Amino acid sequence: MSVYNVIGVMSGTSLDGLDICYCSFSVNKNNKWDYKINAAATIDISLELKTKLKNATSFSGLELALLNNEMGDFIGHSINHFIKENSIFSVDFISSHGHTIFHQPEKKLTLQIGNGANISAITQNPVICDFRTSDLALNGNGAPLVPIGDCLLFAEYDYCLNLGGIANISYQEKERIAFDICPTNMVLNKLANELGKEYDENGDFAKSGKINHTLLSELNNLAYYNQTPPKSLGFEWVEENIFPIIDKCTISTKDKLRTFTEHIAQQISKQLKPNTTLFITGGGAFNHFLIQRINDMSDVKIVIPSEEIINYKEALIFGFLGVLRYRNEINTLKSVTGAQYDNIGGCIYNALAN
Repeated sequence: MSVYNVIGVMSGTSLDGLDICYCSFSVNKNNKWDYKINAAATIDISLELKTKLKNATSFSGLELALLNNEMGDFIGHSINHFIKENSIFSVDFISSHGHTIFHQPEKKLTLQIGNGANISAITQNPVICDFRTSDLALNGNGAPLVPIGDCLLFAEYDYCLNLGGIANISYQEKERIAFDICPTNMVLNKLANELGKEYDENGDFAKSGKINHTLLSELNNLAYYNQTPPKSLGFEWVEENIFPIIDKCTISTKDKLRTFTEHIAQQISKQLKPNTTLFITGGGAFNHFLIQRINDMSDVKIVIPSEEIINYKEALIFGFLGVLRYRNEINTLKSVTGAQYDNIGGCIYNALAN
């Protein structure tokens, strides 16, 4: 049996922290994978760095290159602190998603910053990163990447739904199908900020609001929702298509939250077949009102795992993607991304001479 001890790192679009997950992956002679989370933590991103990440789409090339280094330094030092705090002695490599700044697959453009060379130099460990660009070069969307982890680590569930900055879903038919459904916390958190909160805890603000059916209809009629997979969303699309619709609507912020929560639940429920199991992770799994609305609209059994899996599933799976890259095995599926063929994503940096 082969065993890999890996640190998976994820910085999501919702900017709610840097997720670090120290995990072990094992595979038996029948190619059956198993995993264990040994330690995990979310590291706060300073207000200064968070502001830069929010504004990075308008940066000059020089400013963006400097931010790439700054984010790499932040990730590297955060990992060192995490290793020390948890008395970790065995790390085969670090697998980092980085932080997405641009994602425009129609232009073969995706950019995740957090310089892997800097992370490797600071931690003195090999680093695997830049998982998306190879797939875009093969005319794929470069996203979503988590579905192969869903397929090999969480196959007992009919649907795997992640409620992060964007809601994405993964399921098995003749082949693995996965795509971004709609924006989620990216929008909900922005609205909660207007009420002086980082996020809408339990969905309480949304629950106290009223649905505006004109706004709901305009959101549901966006062209993206009629496209067939493979498809993916980025912050630029949300900024161009969602925020202007919400901003021009002259209703209270709580009503906007209620309406957008309904929009999310409707878009998700459209994807679900009856009498199935729905495994939900990501920060949105703690939004009790959103989960209630999904449950109200769907004939499914909702499974909410432990907080550890809710919070760190994506970091765990990016660690797993690194394992597959390390083994030179496919970690990106054409059925999911629309690429010419299944491929192996990820660049390896190793600052050590050994």
